[in-house]
This record gives sequence, structure tokens and C-alpha cells, in this order.
Amino acid sequence: MAGLYQRHRARQATDPFIDLLFNTLLGFSFMFLISLVFINPDADQAKVDKQAEYVITINWDKRLADDIDLWVYAPSGHTVSYLQKEAGWLHLDRDDRGEVNDKLMINGREVVHAVNEEIVTIRNRHPGEYIVNVYYYTADANSPKKIPVQVKVDRINPRFKTVYVNQLELTAQDQELTAVRFTLNKAGDASDFNELPKQLTPYGLDHMPEDIPESVWTK
Repeated sequence: MAGLYQRHRARQATDPFIDLLFNTLLGFSFMFLISLVFINPDADQAKVDKQAEYVITINWDKRLADDIDLWVYAPSGHTVSYLQKEAGWLHLDRDDRGEVNDKLMINGREVVHAVNEEIVTIRNRHPGEYIVNVYYYTADANSPKKIPVQVKVDRINPRFKTVYVNQLELTAQDQELTAVRFTLNKAGDASDFNELPKQLTPYGLDHMPEDIPESVWTK
């Protein structure tokens, strides 16, 4: 009896159907684990441009045709604007010209996507002071006398955080205002936020108050 029992158990251990079933389940389990590595919707939704350390954004009423420009100065001595969209580690990612670039012809139809926004990215956390100015390039005849402009500074790495947000008002064409100045340390942390005025544009501006000393506008 013992010999028959042992032979019966041996036949069960080598049953090819059981082996095939086990190997099939093992293969499906391996493929499932691999798919989890390559398919992760939550991670895809949370992706941020790794090349950007800080993002500076200005936006104004999307219904207005006014052209407002963003100028940013870096401690490396570079200044980025629509005149030079890449300067050092500064990049103007969007130059908004009011309603001019809100229109697109698609299949013979004019499609309007109203958005008034300019974006500058800082691609390297170079320590020193950064200066953010807004310039009222073109005023529309039908626009209100005061144009509110929101200015926001977002840190991207190592995790997203809005470090500064404020609103200012532009009241005349060719007006230039310093929206914010801030300093980055070696670790990339921002501090010393202020609005001490400094001209970044090469234009001659007649609107500037006379009581601002000339030394303010020099480096």
C-alpha cells in the first residue's frame, strides 16, 4: 500500500496540466507587475517640466486687447523679454500680444481662444537678485483707465509652491513698473521680496515720478 501511495503522489507532482496552469499564472502575474511600472496615470498627471526651477507669470483681463510685456532680470546680468526670448537661464515661454495671437484659422474658420498671459521660466537656481517688471506696450482705445495685472512666482523643484503673488495697476501706455524683486540663495530658496523700482526697458519713459532718485535706476 505504501508503494502504491507513493507512486500516486509522484504522478500528481509531475502532472503537466498543473505545471502549465502554474506557469501561466506566474506569467500573467509578471506581466501585471511590469505594467504597473510603465503605466501610472497619477504620476503622468503630476509631471512638471523638470527644466524649470521657477516660473514667473503675469496675466490680465482676457477680454482686453492691450499688449502688456514681462521683463525679467537675472543676477547673471541677462534680461529676458520679447526682444530677447532666451537669455542665460531665462526663457520667455509665451509672448502675449493681447488679442493679436488669440486668433487662429482652422479649416477656414477663425477660432478665438482668449487668454492674456506671459510666462518666463528660470531654468537654473543661480543665486542673487531677480527683478520682474511689467511694461504697458500697447493700450487699446476701448480699454479702462486702469488695467489690473496679477504677478505670480512659482517654485517648481523640488516640489511646487507659490512663493509670491500680487496685483498691480497699469494706467498709461509705455508705463513700466517693477512688480517684484527677490533673491535666491544657493539652495534655491527665495526671500527679500520688495518692489523697489528699477528700469529694465531701453525706452525713454516720461511717466516716471520725478521724486525717484537717479541712483535707483542704476545697477
